[in-house]
Amino acid sequence: MTFEGRFAGRRAVVTGGAAGIGEAIVRRIAAEGGRVTVWDLDAKGIERIRGDLGDAVTGTALDLADPEAVAAAAERTAAEMGGIDVLVASAGITGPNATTWTYPVDAWRRVFDVNVHAVFYCNRAVVPHMLEGGYGRIVNIASIAGKEGNPNAPAYSASKAAVIGLTKSLGKELAQAGVTVNCVTPAAVRTAIFDQMSQAHIDYMLSKIPIGRFGTVDEVTALVTWLASEECSFTTGGVFDVSGGRATY
Repeated sequence: MTFEGRFAGRRAVVTGGAAGIGEAIVRRIAAEGGRVTVWDLDAKGIERIRGDLGDAVTGTALDLADPEAVAAAAERTAAEMGGIDVLVASAGITGPNATTWTYPVDAWRRVFDVNVHAVFYCNRAVVPHMLEGGYGRIVNIASIAGKEGNPNAPAYSASKAAVIGLTKSLGKELAQAGVTVNCVTPAAVRTAIFDQMSQAHIDYMLSKIPIGRFGTVDEVTALVTWLASEECSFTTGGVFDVSGGRATY
């Protein structure tokens, strides 16, 4: 289900929009009348989506863990689209599966670079443009692992908890500025990110979902696009579960 015209006139940035949940969000916003700029490391993926969706989508290939590159992309995107109304920070990695005491230090740093630092850089870069326009919707993609902690995924769990904390802080800072900031905490959704996980870890995640299946990209996208829309006007600093009953608080 889509809502024709819900994003008419709105200008969105979606990070990690060249694949998976991010790509589905790009397609949904475009289908509902919005213009979208994809920020992703995958230049070929960006071009593929542009080929499908035409003028509704543009893209910038960049390393989101580079704060200067993100700041430059925000300035360029705002100039090209005439402003930025929506940010969906969807880019993320899982890192390896290992116990905390054997976890590789370089992998820990890389997970935090992509999952935390990049989210901070992107949030930080778009807020001034939203404040200038007097309107904004920021949706950060966290994970149920950030609330409950998954064993053998310490960096991923800790990084997603950090995204929740950032979202709550920024939501309060912008509460009277016409800019809402919320995050989504999905349980596992079968996308290409599963390729980064061990089968034992995948089986563990499935065992924790009372509904007995993984979520779908469309189920997450439906919630994200509501949070990114004008309808989400009295909800900020919120954490929204898409967990098949796994969430306990």
